[in-house]
Amino acid sequence: MDNLELIRRGKQGDEEAKNLLVENNTGLIWSIARRFFGRGYEPEDLFQTGALGLVKAIYKFDESFGVQFSTYAVPLIMGEIKRFIRDDGIIKVSRSVKELAIRAAAVSEAITKETGEEPSVKVIAERLGVSPEELAVALDAGARPESLNAVTDDGNSEGKALMDKLECPENYEKNIIDRLVIEGALKEFSQREQKIIILRYFKQKTQSQIAQSLGISQVQVSRLEKKILKELKEKICG
Repeated sequence: MDNLELIRRGKQGDEEAKNLLVENNTGLIWSIARRFFGRGYEPEDLFQTGALGLVKAIYKFDESFGVQFSTYAVPLIMGEIKRFIRDDGIIKVSRSVKELAIRAAAVSEAITKETGEEPSVKVIAERLGVSPEELAVALDAGARPESLNAVTDDGNSEGKALMDKLECPENYEKNIIDRLVIEGALKEFSQREQKIIILRYFKQKTQSQIAQSLGISQVQVSRLEKKILKELKEKICG
């Protein structure tokens, strides 16, 4: 029985079909759950939470989306695990991981001042003498999970979160499920345009700070930000 038939049966409440879909996607769920290892939660709890996200994907999935079910399920699985961690309280991160993230931030700032460009994870890892994977885990552990809902307001914006600014008139939840969607769409923009959005909405920098970093005026940053948001919304919402 193929995935589409299992999905159809699952939507109708067939427990066996849903269980088979979970079994067929065990590797996918574990691959996402592993991203959250080391935060004080049992791997099995993370897997079970991810499985719940996959089951939710069964009910939300539509063949007309034009994507594989596994692709569609990824952000729902990740979102479910993030909600589990968020609702359980502050993410548990070891002291060594926190210290590595702090050191990485200092090194990143130093390299940016030296070169005028934001360094990659690989460059920072080499400077710190750690593997890129280890550094990525530390940085991810210290990331704010609500970045899409964080509000930027320095007197030059509307005081809205990126998620609000990109909200589609209809099917909002389907079109903007998670940060993965935003990151995927951003890859189509130039490095400077990506940097503006990342600094503005994921690092909560003001337009003036970004202007100074890029060597342009605050007015130019404001104009570029509006242009990027408009195009980003069109790419995501259609």
